[in-house]
Amino acid sequence: AFFKVQEGLNFFITYYASLADFKAVLNRLTSFDEAIERARALGQRAQLIESAPAPNRSVEVADLSLNLPDGRLIVEQGNFTLAPQEPTLVTGPTGSGKSTVFRALAGIWPYAQGHVITPAGARVLLLPQRPYIPIGTLRAALAYPAAADAYEDAAVRDALAAVQLQDFESKLDTEENWAQRLSGGEQQRVAVARALLAKPDWLFLDEATAALDEVSEARIYKALAERLPQTTIVSIGHRSTLAAFHKRRIDMRQIAPGVHAPVPGELAAAAE
Repeated sequence: AFFKVQEGLNFFITYYASLADFKAVLNRLTSFDEAIERARALGQRAQLIESAPAPNRSVEVADLSLNLPDGRLIVEQGNFTLAPQEPTLVTGPTGSGKSTVFRALAGIWPYAQGHVITPAGARVLLLPQRPYIPIGTLRAALAYPAAADAYEDAAVRDALAAVQLQDFESKLDTEENWAQRLSGGEQQRVAVARALLAKPDWLFLDEATAALDEVSEARIYKALAERLPQTTIVSIGHRSTLAAFHKRRIDMRQIAPGVHAPVPGELAAAAE
C-alpha cells in the first residue's frame, strides 16, 4: 500500500513542470477568451463617435466626452474645429487626455461619446512618441505600412536627407532589427520620413519629436511645412518653441479634479 501511495505522489513530482506549463497555457487562453468577449461587448455598444463626410474638409468635434476603461471621466465639453492647412498645437499637463483625444479622433478609443465629423476620404497618419519600426530592411521601415517598394528610390533617399539620416542611405536594404539599432531620436526621424513619403492629408504628431533637441525639432517642422504644404499638422507637445510652427492652439484645461476640457485659441504667426 505504501508503494502505491508513493507511486501516486511520484506522478505529481514527475509531471509537475508539464502541469505548470499546461496551467500557464490555460490561463493565457482564458484571458484571450475574456478579451474577445470584452471586444464583442464594446462592438455591440451604440456608436459613440459618429463620423460623417465634412464638405469643408475640416474636422469638427462636438460634445466630446472621454472615459478611461474603468469608467472615470477624463475629458468633457469637447467642442472645437480643426481647419485644413491651419497647424494646431495641443497643450496641457501630463495626464490631461491629450493622447486620448488623438485616439478618439482616429476612431480607436471606444470609451467615448459625442460627434466627430471628418472629411470624406481623408488620408490620416498618426505618429506616436514611440513609433513602430518593423524588423526587416530600413527601406521597409520607411515605407510602412505600405510595401517596401511603394516609393521610388530617389524619394526614399530624399526623405532620409530631409530628416538628417543621410548616413543610412547605404543601409536602406540591410535587414536588421532597426528598433534596437536606432536611437529613440533616430526612430522618430524615421517616422517623420515615413510621413514625408506618405503625404497624408492630416498628420497627427503625438510628441513625435520629443526625443530630439530643439534645433533638430525645428528643422523637422520646417521640413514638414516645406514638403507637405497640403497636409494639416496637429501636434501634441510640451516645448514652448513648438508654438512658432503652429497657428492655433487647443489647451487642455482642468474643469474638475481629473477632468479636462479642450479649449481652442489662437497662436502667434507660424515661423517662416
